[in-house]
Amino acid sequence: IHHMISKLEHPLEMLSTEEISLAYEIYKTSEDYDEATHFSQISLVEPTKEFLKDFKPGDPFEREVKLIGRDSVLDGGFVATINLSNKTLNVERVSNSAQVQYTVQDIFTAMTLLKEHPDYQAAMKKRGITDMEKVQIDPWPAGGIVHENIKQGHRALKGISFFKEDAGDNPYAKPINGVIGHVDLTLGEVVCVEDHGVDPIPEAKSNYDAASQTILRDEPKEIKITQPDGVGFSVDRNKISWEGWDVRVSLTPDEGVVLHELSLNDRPILFRAAMSDMVVPYGSADPMHSWKAVHDGTEYGFGRLSNSLTLGCDCLGEIHYFNSSGISFDGSVEVIENAICLHEEDYGIQWKHNDGMGAPNEVRRSRRLVISSISTIGNYDYGLFWYLYLDGTIEAEVKLTGIVGISAYNEDKHNPNQDLRISKELVSPVHQHLFCMRLDWNLDGGNNQLFESEIELMPEDENNLNGMQFQSVSTHLKTEHEAKRDISPATSRVWKVVNPQKKNGMGLPVAYKLLPGNTPKMLARDDSPPAKRASFGKHNLWGTPFNDGEYAAGGANSVMHSGEGGLDDITSGDRDISNCDLVTWYTFGVTHVPRPEDWPVMPVEYCGFHLIPVGFFDENPTINLPPKCSDKSDN
Repeated sequence: IHHMISKLEHPLEMLSTEEISLAYEIYKTSEDYDEATHFSQISLVEPTKEFLKDFKPGDPFEREVKLIGRDSVLDGGFVATINLSNKTLNVERVSNSAQVQYTVQDIFTAMTLLKEHPDYQAAMKKRGITDMEKVQIDPWPAGGIVHENIKQGHRALKGISFFKEDAGDNPYAKPINGVIGHVDLTLGEVVCVEDHGVDPIPEAKSNYDAASQTILRDEPKEIKITQPDGVGFSVDRNKISWEGWDVRVSLTPDEGVVLHELSLNDRPILFRAAMSDMVVPYGSADPMHSWKAVHDGTEYGFGRLSNSLTLGCDCLGEIHYFNSSGISFDGSVEVIENAICLHEEDYGIQWKHNDGMGAPNEVRRSRRLVISSISTIGNYDYGLFWYLYLDGTIEAEVKLTGIVGISAYNEDKHNPNQDLRISKELVSPVHQHLFCMRLDWNLDGGNNQLFESEIELMPEDENNLNGMQFQSVSTHLKTEHEAKRDISPATSRVWKVVNPQKKNGMGLPVAYKLLPGNTPKMLARDDSPPAKRASFGKHNLWGTPFNDGEYAAGGANSVMHSGEGGLDDITSGDRDISNCDLVTWYTFGVTHVPRPEDWPVMPVEYCGFHLIPVGFFDENPTINLPPKCSDKSDN
């Protein structure tokens, strides 16, 4: 064990396969393990903020992991904290008010139980289906709107079905309308098979692979990205350095890519940044969709379902990859190769001025560092991208693609304003994707403050006779309740994080602003099941003082829960944030109104936000870029 730990240089390095195997062996040989034990996930217990801020290379440190799963005890599961250095563990039980994350075994158990159940088989037979091998069942989380036959405190899934004539077919082209199977995983039983009536199964296959296309367009001319002088970044284990930026990266089971200790020119900006949770609430009356509001990130595991990325398609250019290791339901080690992609991109013009009066004509090129991963959760694929720019800007972006939720079109059942026609035979319901980013600030070290800035018109008076004048005004948000804010594009609203103790060359406090994109908030009523379970969606902005343990915007265990421990609970005390170790939570996303162009696979839709320096520098930090433009482009 000492040798294993001694090979590590920093306490935030990603978990190794050896550490995961050791954690499993420690738990398996403990009295808490039984033959019914199955694991949901494993993650590093990050050291305290104080320890990490004081840490120096060569300092000793211990490694702890959190191992989560369920066993024969009929509660919400277990959370085991295991100290790998001294082989000790502490096990806490999750109450019946919630459940730990679903496992692969849960998914296959639900699928198997449904296919073997006579009521499900009878429902399929009514639709002319007798071969269960041609049925694909997609298990969905059963929390929120829970079926009456699921007992309080039980673990459950709902199954919806699709018909596959051939193994390689797109199953979502042939939805089996009307049938919803309810599986109580605690009992290991199917407790209900709902049947809302038979609709014809669509005939078109709508396969999306290249071989299924009638005609392929001419291949675009190759764009070759090369860096003959080598890449501009350096990587030391999981620490990245590039153009003055330093950051550590990891990938956690719930959050996906995490940025740690982000700094620019040795000036700290963010202590930790990650997607805390997400929710996908549907707005349809169709019984196949009306109950849906899945927490893709925490119920199934955004990071746990990361793709192994492919050079030339998922990532293009001179690439460095990071692998990620986790645990399977049976305790074996899972390695996702190429889980995180790192590369540089040219990003057009950084700045330019063309002067016609004798001053110089100058232009500089921009570039950015890209840190990305892609996760597939059921029918949807999500790319999570972080960009670092030469001018100090930080951008977070989610790229949404994959296959939209669908039903077979029935003119008598579907409201055309809720369920949009995407083909002659299919409709797709209107829905939202909302992502909550937790930003733990450390702007120039020390405490930070939160301000809201927006534009207001000046009153018409003798100094503003034409009514043309406006000004930027700032309001100090001093408490958690004051910091529950929403975007306002009409007033150019932004939020600024300020360090009042650090001043720039003009004597003004240094700051960064959060620039929202075009984003909604949750449309469901505030007392609806989705809004209770994903309270982070009620507002775009939240602000809290740092408190160790407050990482989950929707609550620590979102499976089957009612919102316990989410941002509504976290901010219920209306704590003072006027000058504190500040954490902001920003919720953004899209309201997706499906269109024919989204079928059979949706072109990427983008959403995100920027963090931009405001007085962090005394002038344009890229003014000193060398005046070198490429002279190798062909005319």
